[in-house]
Amino acid sequence: MAKGWDHHLPYQPARSNEGSWTSGGFIRTDDNASTSSSGTGTSVGSADLYFSREEIDRCSPSRRDGIDVHEENHLRHSYCSFLQNLGMRLQLPQTTIATAMVLCHRFFLRRSHASYDRFVIATSCLFLAAKSEETPRPLNSVVLVSYEMCHRHELANFHYRMPQDWFEQHKERVVEAEQLVLTTLDFELTVQHPYKPLMAVLSKFVPAPTALVHMAWNLINDGLHSSLCLQYKPHHIAAGAVFLSAQILNIDLASMGKFSWWQEFHTTPAILDNVVRQMLELCGSS
Repeated sequence: MAKGWDHHLPYQPARSNEGSWTSGGFIRTDDNASTSSSGTGTSVGSADLYFSREEIDRCSPSRRDGIDVHEENHLRHSYCSFLQNLGMRLQLPQTTIATAMVLCHRFFLRRSHASYDRFVIATSCLFLAAKSEETPRPLNSVVLVSYEMCHRHELANFHYRMPQDWFEQHKERVVEAEQLVLTTLDFELTVQHPYKPLMAVLSKFVPAPTALVHMAWNLINDGLHSSLCLQYKPHHIAAGAVFLSAQILNIDLASMGKFSWWQEFHTTPAILDNVVRQMLELCGSS
């Protein structure tokens, strides 16, 4: 298993004889499975399909290749950190970077980490996200910065060993990965983020507490490094971020407005509790 930022592993098709795993990836077969609004079934490519944490941990395709939950969490965090740095260097807005992270999570919900270079996949996801969020960046710029990040040590100390066509090689891999991501996700690149419901509700507080807004926003960003976006809808995550931020800052939300913030997020106590618990786990591991 690769620990660095540049280790290419060949494609290994998913096996079709292991429960809910087919050549198409993760398929929900239980009666409670959600379906997409287009009625295309319950494949992970559907943008409005969510899974429980237990399902994600148990049924990840990486399990078949000996990658346990702890290791996959590490891999997930590593490509999200890579995307954050890559996006910032390309001067992309946070929403675009967040979209790239979600696309990457959706991809590895269907494909094993052992079969692909996660940083090449992440680079292609950012390139796609930049286009879908209407903040495009030139392919050559994305490829160049990505390569520099992946090969910083080699470029600084062993540049004479680098192949002459290193740029074209990396560019070809990113382009191939782009097509793979598109087909794996059924060309579904729509991503809704918690930022919008967060600001919509907090704007009703007059004045909106700046510390609460900043902390909730940061908790949402931290949550992107986990599988929360695969489990809960954006407004549920926003609700958890607001509730946890208020607890940390000792802010009484009920006394700040003439409306019920709880109802504004359309959530339930059980969902709120689960989201907050996972956010606390992330805070503890950072």
